Amino acid sequence: MPEILWTIARRLREFVGNRRSPPRRRLRLAVAVSLLDAGGRAHPATLSGYTYDVSESGLSVVLPAIRVGERYLVGESHTLRIVLKLHDAHARLYGTPVRYERLDADPQETGYLIGIRLTETEDPDYAAFVEYLKTVTGKA
Repeated sequence: MPEILWTIARRLREFVGNRRSPPRRRLRLAVAVSLLDAGGRAHPATLSGYTYDVSESGLSVVLPAIRVGERYLVGESHTLRIVLKLHDAHARLYGTPVRYERLDADPQETGYLIGIRLTETEDPDYAAFVEYLKTVTGKA
């Protein structure tokens, strides 16, 4: 049932306007996501996918599954390591999943859309990510 509500809210935002801040930009970047354990170490298994949209505060990624091995990526206390492929570099970001949605309405998109709120914004990779966003969106 919550998936239906998120879908309705997303569709409503498309028609009425999106009031989230900062603005999200549609940008497709290669991404690898892994789940961190309680000690902050990443599990060796990762899922590869791509970004659906990005902003300074979070991003949405499309992944083929919501589980890595026997563990779910989404959950209240989960921390994800997200490695983004920028033009000539990589940015290692950290975040917490805030929602997910199965993609089945569009035959072009398959898998799961996972919304991630970025954390650890004092990290140098985060700063590089923000600078990259400024260059591709034209904001100085």
